[in-house]
Amino acid sequence: MESIKEIYRIGHGPSSSHTMGPKKAAEQFIKRIPDAPFYKVTLYGSLAATGKGHLTDVAIQESFGKRNLEFIWKPAEYLKRHPNALKFEALNAQKELILDWTAYSIGGGAIIDDYTNSETRKIYEHRTMNEILQWCDRNGKQLWEYVDCFDEKDIWDYLEEVWKIMAAAIKRGLSAEGSLPGGLQLPRKANSYFLKAKAYSGPIQKRALLFSYALAVSEENASGGKIVTAPTCGACAVMPAVLLYHQKTYKISHQSMIRALATAGLIGNLVKTNASISGAEVGCQGEVGTACAMASGAATQMMGGSIFQVEYSAEMGLEHHLGLTCDPILGLVQIPCIERNAFAAARALNHNTYALLSDGRHRISFDQVVETMKRTGHDLGRGYKETSLGGLALHTGKRK
Repeated sequence: MESIKEIYRIGHGPSSSHTMGPKKAAEQFIKRIPDAPFYKVTLYGSLAATGKGHLTDVAIQESFGKRNLEFIWKPAEYLKRHPNALKFEALNAQKELILDWTAYSIGGGAIIDDYTNSETRKIYEHRTMNEILQWCDRNGKQLWEYVDCFDEKDIWDYLEEVWKIMAAAIKRGLSAEGSLPGGLQLPRKANSYFLKAKAYSGPIQKRALLFSYALAVSEENASGGKIVTAPTCGACAVMPAVLLYHQKTYKISHQSMIRALATAGLIGNLVKTNASISGAEVGCQGEVGTACAMASGAATQMMGGSIFQVEYSAEMGLEHHLGLTCDPILGLVQIPCIERNAFAAARALNHNTYALLSDGRHRISFDQVVETMKRTGHDLGRGYKETSLGGLALHTGKRK
């Protein structure tokens, strides 16, 4: 497996696969051939179907600057490698091809092509949760210590930066008001939820605060703000909301939060390695479902759970999102995405409690539910995988 840095990518929303990935691919192509008279970019499949709502063309155009660039949209044409495909072409003055390159945005901001399966080298010697649990059990280690043993030397400095960006997104989102960009004119809610929370006490206040944290980050993402994929832009609010909730509610130490980030990154890495975190490939179960698994495991570790209880909590986080479709209205990362982040954060707290009440033994393993998610995603109809051709996307979202 790769470094968990690949799960936590710092960038701007609203979509890791439709915004961050294509922008990165465009930068790579421009670096190879910066001075061609003309350029063309062809977007295929899911990338084309919801590219407008996800600001794909805007992100690519930013990379090309003032160069002559033509966009071609082919939502009905899917390339075999991945649903999110784009082809770059550089042309001479006679519009003859100089160079072309096909790239695939596979989720979480990662880019591959027909000759590579990964952007980075593999550094972990295990690729299943069961193998990792056995290693930890033999060596008397926690899951975060496993990360410490295998990941890159600067991983803790990187995770410190990750939390800094997450916390900043919450702070900005809690104070921002107005409507979100796009055709839905959806009003921001984080600020009002946060203010209303102060009028309550006890469990209602705690839950209202959790919702406000998640809404804050999701709304920042929808506005193109700076966030951290966890594991994607569309699911970026679950982890920071759960982390801040535990810090405020249970006075969890900063060190414990950073260690929880490491364990959560490991959980997300396992899903990415053995299934997918791309909504275009497996639906929202791969995005919000993975985020919930990450947050569930992190919460259980922060509350003193064993490695087996952490695994159980993460398993529930993914299991109970199986079959979740990716069907954004107007192709925007707003409805149902924003609310899903808030409810996934709440579910993570439930999974944490349930796992801690158990002894960690259960019938369906995390590895088994990851494989099930992968198969379920492949069985989902294309209209339910980030194309906005089915499900809730069939509604305009406009009030009558």
